[in-house]
Amino acid sequence: MRRLLKPLKRWLILGHRWLGILTGLFFATWVLSGLVMMYVPFPNLTEAARLAGLPPIAWERVRLGPDAALGLVHRPPDLSLGMRGDAPVYRATLDTGAHRIVSAETGAVLEPLSAPQALALVRARGGTGPAPTVRRVFRDQWTVTARYDPLRPFHVVALDDPAGTERYVSAVTGAVALETTRFARGWNWLGSIPHWIYLTPLRARAALWRDVVLWISGVAVVGAVTGLVLGVWRLRLRRPYASGASPYRGFARWHHLLGVGGGVALLTFVTSGWLSMNPNRWFTGPAPTPAMRTAFSGDAPLPGLDAVRGLASPGIVEVRFVGLAGRAHAIAADAEGRRRGEPPVTPDALLAAAARLLPEARIAAAETLTAYDAYWYPHHETRMLPVMRVRFDDPAATSAYLDPETGEILMRLDRSGRANRWLFAAPHRLDFAILTRHRPAWDLVLWTLNGFGIGIALTGIVLGWRRLRRPVVRSR
Repeated sequence: MRRLLKPLKRWLILGHRWLGILTGLFFATWVLSGLVMMYVPFPNLTEAARLAGLPPIAWERVRLGPDAALGLVHRPPDLSLGMRGDAPVYRATLDTGAHRIVSAETGAVLEPLSAPQALALVRARGGTGPAPTVRRVFRDQWTVTARYDPLRPFHVVALDDPAGTERYVSAVTGAVALETTRFARGWNWLGSIPHWIYLTPLRARAALWRDVVLWISGVAVVGAVTGLVLGVWRLRLRRPYASGASPYRGFARWHHLLGVGGGVALLTFVTSGWLSMNPNRWFTGPAPTPAMRTAFSGDAPLPGLDAVRGLASPGIVEVRFVGLAGRAHAIAADAEGRRRGEPPVTPDALLAAAARLLPEARIAAAETLTAYDAYWYPHHETRMLPVMRVRFDDPAATSAYLDPETGEILMRLDRSGRANRWLFAAPHRLDFAILTRHRPAWDLVLWTLNGFGIGIALTGIVLGWRRLRRPVVRSR
C-alpha cells in the first residue's frame, strides 16, 4: 500500500500544481465576476419595461382583422397587434421562424425599418437628450446570443441621456428588443462577460463557445478535486507537524488551509458551473417543445375585425393572439402590465389544453399556486403569480406551469429539469428559499464562500507564478 501511496501522492501533487497553473486565473475571474453578477445581471429588456414604452393603439386606424390582413386561415406561432410609429401593425412569427409585419390599416407588408424611422420611434417614446444618434448593428456584445437572430439587424439609438441609455430597435419587426445603460455595460465587463467567457467572436459560434467553456471548466473541476484530496491528505490535527496542522509555510500554508476550509464550496461552484453547460445534453430545458406548443394551442382560427375591436379601449398598448385547445383568445395589455382576455380563459379550458401536452399521459394533479415553489421562483427577474401547476403521470414526471390569465405555457419541468435545478441553480446561486427570502443572509453567505474562493485562487496564482519563475536545473 505504501508503495502505491507514494507515487499516487506525487502524481496528485504534480497534477494539482500544473492544473492550478493552467486554471488559477480562471478561478479568480469566476469568483470575482460572480460577485458582480449577484447585483448586475446581463442587459435585457424586461416585460414591464417593454410594455411601459409602447404607445397606445390607434384603434381608429385598425381597419382589418388578423385574418384579412395576414391572409392566413390559422393562427401562426406568435401574433400580436401594436404600433409601429403612428400606425397599427400585426407582427407575426410564421412556422418557418420568419417575421411578417403587416399594416392593420391597409394589409400591406411593411419593409424593414430604416435608421431615421428607428430614431423617430425612439424619440416618440421620450426620454431622449438633445442629440440622440443611431447606428446600425448586426451583432455586438449585447446581442450575441441566438435568440436575437430572427431580429437582426438592429438600429442602436443612443438616447444622449445622463444614464447613457441605448435602445436596440429591430429592423425586422420595428420593435425595441433590448435596452442597455452605461452602468450595466460597464459592470458587465467585470461580471457576466468574463464569467461566461462571453467574448463576441467566440460566443457568436455557439458550438465552439460551448466546447471551450466545457473543457476549461472541466479541467478546473479536476484541479479542484485534486487540491481538495491533497489538502485533506496533508492535514494533521491529531499529530500536527512542527509548524502546526499544515506542513507548509507562507503562501503555501494559506493556500492549504483556505483550501481545506473552503475547498468544498469552490469545488461545488465550479462543478455546478460546468453542469450549467449541460454536458452530454443530460438535462432538458424549461421551454416546451414545438410539438407541445402546437398540441397545446391547437389549430386555432384567426379572429376577425369585430373580435379585435371588441378589445378597443384607451390605454391598450398591445394585443396578443393565443390559441388554447383549438380556440382563439385575444389578450390585451396596457402600459402598466394589466391584462384582460377575450374570451376569458377558464380553468376548465386551461386543463383541457394542458391534457393535450402529453397525449400518452394523464393529469395526476392540478393546483393554482399563489406563492412560489421550489422550481417556480424569481432570480434577477420577476415571475408572475398566481400560476397553475399541472402534474402528469408520465415516466419523466413532467409538470407544466401555466398562466391562468392568458393560457400560455410558462415552463415545463421533468425529472432531469428538477435534477438540474438542484445540481446547478441551488449550489451555484444558493437559490434556497431560506436564504433568498431573508436578505442580506443570502449576500452574507455568498460573500463568505466566495471570500474563501478568492483566497484559494489568489494564493494559488502566487504559488504558480513562483513555480514558473523558478530556474530550471539541468543535470550535466
